[in-house]
Amino acid sequence: MTVPIRQSFDMAMYIFGQKLKGNKHYPLVLMLEPLFKCNLACAGCGKIDFPDPILDKRLSVEDCLKAVDECGAPMVAIPGGEPLLHKEIGEIVKGIIARKKYVSLCTNALLLEKKLDLFTPSPYLQFSVHLDGLKEHHDRAVSQQGVFDRAVKAIKAAQAKGFRVTANATIFDNHPAEDVAAFLDYCGELGVALSISPGYAYERAPDKEHFLNRRNTKDLFRDIFARGKGKKWDLTHSPLFLDFLAGNQEYLCSPWGMPTRNVFGWQRPCYLLGEGYTETYKELLETTEWDKYGTGRYEKCANCMAHCGYEPTAADDAISHPWKFLTLALKGIRTEGPMAKEIPLDDARPAIDVHEKLVAEQMQKIHAEGAGKIPAQ
Repeated sequence: MTVPIRQSFDMAMYIFGQKLKGNKHYPLVLMLEPLFKCNLACAGCGKIDFPDPILDKRLSVEDCLKAVDECGAPMVAIPGGEPLLHKEIGEIVKGIIARKKYVSLCTNALLLEKKLDLFTPSPYLQFSVHLDGLKEHHDRAVSQQGVFDRAVKAIKAAQAKGFRVTANATIFDNHPAEDVAAFLDYCGELGVALSISPGYAYERAPDKEHFLNRRNTKDLFRDIFARGKGKKWDLTHSPLFLDFLAGNQEYLCSPWGMPTRNVFGWQRPCYLLGEGYTETYKELLETTEWDKYGTGRYEKCANCMAHCGYEPTAADDAISHPWKFLTLALKGIRTEGPMAKEIPLDDARPAIDVHEKLVAEQMQKIHAEGAGKIPAQ
């Protein structure tokens, strides 16, 4: 399965076209968050720590489609929060597909079976179900028993109706390599390709003890990939991104590659790190001081190796150096020997805590607009 040939071709041609135009800061995937509210409270999540008036906010269908048009990325990921809580999610997805954009709707799947009738199978649509490992580990990660079984049941129901279903996993340092390998085997049996990424150390996540640092990430993924030798694990990433996770590539992130539009506006600088907001995508692109962010530049970015920052870098590298991509695809990921030189952290600027200030600004805006509390949908 991996990524369908048609989608891979369209994405590659888009990147090639951007490079021909000489564009450096181009979007690859729009991260569209129509709401922050969720029906789970995962220990490693830093996305739901907001007052109720903010959690009750929603982007309208018009807001979402305007963001898609503004950004122009060939693919739209819809995370959250839990997007299936949005009353108009079916209309949002339908409008994006009508624009010939690929949609990855990210969901914990608790509502997926109930909501399947809102959608129609399409080569432009996939459901990306959040699974952080096998049953015991996943249920512990999402802080609720029974979620794994319900998610698997929903995956099978969606597959039976002709939908393409993938899974996405966030890996923390309390997840042994042998368990991750067993989970990858299980995904193969389930018939779903997997997106896998080390967790980002959200400042406000309830569990702050189990985030990986960069060296631990590389060691862990080398161990995981070594266990996959001879197996055909179905991963949705560029081989170069996976090679980066194994410590064999030295990359800087490309935060502009997956810009985020949420209920606050266009989030700068990236999906994981909210340090301010703009009204338009053009303003985000032109006024964000991109060189101030990333590993080695900013303390908050020190240990990040998440796919939303580095997959765009790897994709760009694959188009720029196809020989490197092809060689890696043929030989596989090296899991032994020296690692690529690490980025020094000595000159990174100190972290600035802006969360409370940004929340206060948004609460003032809500009161000024007279929005009050919007009923949950």
